[in-house]
Amino acid sequence: MIKRLVIFGNTYQHADTSRVVSLLEYLRHRGIDIAVEHEYLQYLCHQDANGIASFEVNHVPEADMALSLGGDGTFLTTAMWVSRQGMPILGINLGHLGYLTNGHLDGSNSIIDDVLAGNYRIEERTMLQVECDDVDISHPWALNEVAILRHDTSSMLDMETSLRSHSLTTYRGDGLIVSTPTGSTAYNMSVGGPILEPTTSCLVLSPISPHSLTMRPLVVRDDSIIVVRTHTRATHYEVSIDGEVTLCPTGSALTIKRAAHCARVVQLAGNNFASTLRQKLLWGTDQR
Repeated sequence: MIKRLVIFGNTYQHADTSRVVSLLEYLRHRGIDIAVEHEYLQYLCHQDANGIASFEVNHVPEADMALSLGGDGTFLTTAMWVSRQGMPILGINLGHLGYLTNGHLDGSNSIIDDVLAGNYRIEERTMLQVECDDVDISHPWALNEVAILRHDTSSMLDMETSLRSHSLTTYRGDGLIVSTPTGSTAYNMSVGGPILEPTTSCLVLSPISPHSLTMRPLVVRDDSIIVVRTHTRATHYEVSIDGEVTLCPTGSALTIKRAAHCARVVQLAGNNFASTLRQKLLWGTDQR
């Protein structure tokens, strides 16, 4: 039984604010207690979103479900804040692709009706945790990927990589992506990595612009501990954790492993992996 929702959103899709406020009113009409992330609620208030409780992201209240209003970036941010609580996440798309979401804002009332009727399932998705031996990373969890990238130089990175305490290789190139199955359709896919069914128990290592024909994406078990020590001519390199960038000093090592918690993603009864590939990635579409 869904009695309370916490709601996250972004502040740059101005055309949708009035419809978001209408959705909030519909939730209250259905008897759902709602609390909206403070900055997002302030953004909505010029559309008369009044009388609604708010919260700071550092103090997310207990709720039966989190509602992410936006695209995949908003969904990833929501997962970062609520996944450790085991809170299921329902995504409604206000963006372009919305691969992680269940549908568009235009059909949000019917999505809410389905959820309140119990016509959904929860998929548990692997998350990553990353540690740097020289930097304290405040939010070290990723639902999509951890990416090692160049910073302030066009020189290649040398990334000494070990897998489960055994030396694997030294990747040379523009970077390295360690992706979850959920993230396999994100940055990983754009560099030629494989698409994985999101509930499989594995990770992908995909080099970015490798300086060798022998460096190809590699699928490993998701209980693998991956350690990458990165060298570059610059003083630092970048670590992108679901798009949130941290600078690490050259020569430092990252430890990447499966997080102790997972993201609990709400899927409507009619949604499935195959249909999502066809509808959102145009899988197999012949437009000749």
